[in-house]
Amino acid sequence: MSPHTVLLSGIVGSTAYGLAHEGSDIDRLGVFAAPTEEFHGLHTPRASHVTSAPDRTLHEAAKWCRLALGGNPTAGELVWLPDELYEVRTPLGDELIAIRSSLLSARRVRAAYLGYAAQQAKRLTDRAAAGPLPAGARARTAKHARHLKRLCHQGLGLYTTGRLEIRLEDPDAFRAFGERVAEEPAHALRSLASYERAFDEAQSPLPDHPDEAPAEAWLRRVRAHHYTAPRRPAPGAR
Repeated sequence: MSPHTVLLSGIVGSTAYGLAHEGSDIDRLGVFAAPTEEFHGLHTPRASHVTSAPDRTLHEAAKWCRLALGGNPTAGELVWLPDELYEVRTPLGDELIAIRSSLLSARRVRAAYLGYAAQQAKRLTDRAAAGPLPAGARARTAKHARHLKRLCHQGLGLYTTGRLEIRLEDPDAFRAFGERVAEEPAHALRSLASYERAFDEAQSPLPDHPDEAPAEAWLRRVRAHHYTAPRRPAPGAR
């Protein structure tokens, strides 16, 4: 995959949220377009490319759209980054940012964000059930707890406003939450239950279902832009 096929890419994860500390990895996420003709052979192109050192995940355009339409929090944050966090931004990437709201739906935002948070909570409580936490596990527990709260906080904000705020206003509150959960893992379940009630009580401006038409139209423009017509022989050539 050549670099010019990347349509949109930026820094995500802890650095974007404001939760990074010295030594934190820098995570990058992007969308790329495979050559259109590769979809017409026996073997379709890879849907994702994942590397480490540097940590980067690139999803092919169609896969990214499916993830975003499904409410996937990790994929979706790419189109809500502050401008300074984008490292690759093409005209087609800007078009994707422009249709970001059409990808959202109340049901899928709630299910995805609370679902991911519930998975984090289960990891925390399962780890605590195994006995006292060693030092390494304590740090990992605090990290998972921070991300549990972050998922709930960002998800509720997106659900109630229709906008995803990437940068956390008070990162220290999330760090303090992580340390408290490391001391008392059951606090994670109480916090999750509190956010579930907040979702129940909130009114969302988002529709029940996403509007797939803008994503479909955008994907067709991507395919047209990355199509190379077969070369025709010159007149008289054999």
